[in-house]
Amino acid sequence: MTRIRSLSLAALSAPLALALASCGSSDGASEEAISGEPVAAVEAPAGTSWVDTVQVTESDGYLLGNPDAPIKLLEYASLTCPACAAFAANGADQLKEDYVATGKVSYELRNQIHGPHDLVLAQMVRCGAPETYHPLSDQVWKNLQEVLNPVFERQEQFGQALSLPEDQRFVQAAQVAGFYDFFAARGLSEDQARTCLADFPAMEAIAERSDTQSRELDVTGTPTFFLNGRKLELEPTAPWPQIEQALQQAGAR
Repeated sequence: MTRIRSLSLAALSAPLALALASCGSSDGASEEAISGEPVAAVEAPAGTSWVDTVQVTESDGYLLGNPDAPIKLLEYASLTCPACAAFAANGADQLKEDYVATGKVSYELRNQIHGPHDLVLAQMVRCGAPETYHPLSDQVWKNLQEVLNPVFERQEQFGQALSLPEDQRFVQAAQVAGFYDFFAARGLSEDQARTCLADFPAMEAIAERSDTQSRELDVTGTPTFFLNGRKLELEPTAPWPQIEQALQQAGAR
């Protein structure tokens, strides 16, 4: 059974639980603070800004900022996770404006998949140019209740969509969930989204990477943060002040 099929079957029983169960449950294992000398700011290439510079990494993360920044922040997040939405609303903008913009810090976002509806969203935010990944993800989190309510209200229809042939199931699931209208209002056409969602091997790869990386890095919930390769141990209720302190200790001051 592929990862997508196992996710699909789980979603039929309790999609709400899938959206919440692994959210905010990270139990990081950082043993000591990362410390370093202050690092110098790095100017972005002429006519560009680091907060608009995005590269897709070998691990299928979307790295925002200076790819050679000495301080590297990595977040594993689910697009259906309220705690991830809270960080997007209460930390991500300051992270980008005060740290990524300086060229001292890069910020890589990777998806941990919490069910088929999450997988559909993860593919849709990838469907445009790499530069649209972070803004579209932020829009999902900013409007999370609006995005998820139709999935919860139409669980039976959503489950039926997942029983369709591979090249149709996620196309129809997005239709049931009302995702096409939401993304069309933010610049992603329905035709473009349907083409992306019909690409079953690409979606299977997203799910498998999520599963493999979560096991290898012990990512047990979202959001989970790593700083220069080390998992941060954070109180889940207010992670940003702790992340900012860790960034400054690492030299972003």
